[in-house]
Amino acid sequence: MILYPAIDLKDGHAVRLLRGDMDKATVFNDDPAAQAQAFVDAGCEWLHLVDLNGAFAGTPVNAAAVEAILARTQVPAQLGGGIRDMATIEAWLDKGLARVILGTVAVENPALVREAARAFPGKVAVGIDARAGRVATKGWAETTEVMATDLARSFEDAGVAAIIYTDIERDGAMQGPNVEATAALARAVSIPVIASGGVSSVADLVALRDCGARLDGAISGRALYDGALDLAEAMAALRG
Repeated sequence: MILYPAIDLKDGHAVRLLRGDMDKATVFNDDPAAQAQAFVDAGCEWLHLVDLNGAFAGTPVNAAAVEAILARTQVPAQLGGGIRDMATIEAWLDKGLARVILGTVAVENPALVREAARAFPGKVAVGIDARAGRVATKGWAETTEVMATDLARSFEDAGVAAIIYTDIERDGAMQGPNVEATAALARAVSIPVIASGGVSSVADLVALRDCGARLDGAISGRALYDGALDLAEAMAALRG
């Protein structure tokens, strides 16, 4: 199971939100590329990037910060937020991203997800962000009636590389992940699932690893910045 350090970008800074609230942002680093390099120096194998402003705007906003991260680091990175058309998908992949994450368009334009997954095998993931089991879109500002598991199943034959499942109520709250809901989603599909939201200790990671369903990875942000989770220790535990 891969541990993905998260770098959430707001106004050019590396921040963490509380439950997706843009008004509850804590700035952890004014230099996102330096933060990315610190994670790489600690041994991370992937980076998870989110353009928070872009998620609301529907188009990339923190492109300069993302490009700086890609220029400075040598590990693969995935990015979500504001990626809603083929031109943007292709542009980001051309700039060196290993994977794009499609969230809002997975609900609003699932045909685009399928088209992109066919055009760029292994490079397109679906981001499913849920509040009480229902999918939220547009930077989590809107909650739909679509159930997370139903949305995941709808892409079973699309060829997407992964599903990144976030429990919004756990995100940034340091209260542990929703292991039960994540495991249920992973059991419902054959697509690799990456867990996100609330991962704040080695025990949380072990609980996800041993949940009885196959999880390919877990994302952690605030706990790494706060020092509650040591990256090297966490990676060693997952390998064990």
